[in-house]
Amino acid sequence: MKLLQNDFEVIGTLRDGSGLAEALARRPPDAIVLDITLPGQSGLKLAQSLKDAGCTARIVFLTVHSDSDYARAALSAGAAGYVVKPRMASDLVLALHAALRGDRFISPCAELEGVK
Repeated sequence: MKLLQNDFEVIGTLRDGSGLAEALARRPPDAIVLDITLPGQSGLKLAQSLKDAGCTARIVFLTVHSDSDYARAALSAGAAGYVVKPRMASDLVLALHAALRGDRFISPCAELEGVK
């Protein structure tokens, strides 16, 4: 993902969540960018299972869903960030930096106002 390469070392990309456990075992990342709508499974369920398994990587969702219910579900599942795809260029790097500092980041848009 070229957008991230100036600020971060991208150690891998996956098309779905099926190979994530193997990738984490090979080289645990500091942060993971997930989509809510993944082929074959929910990114929300995947995030929850990572959290339940003790994964310490900070999770940032990058999604088309600019819906407060999805954002709250993502945060409940352990996400540190929630970025809507139309704001990817301006928000994704900021969200990852915030997550790695231990802060929370939510794309500023009217649909997500009030989500904390």
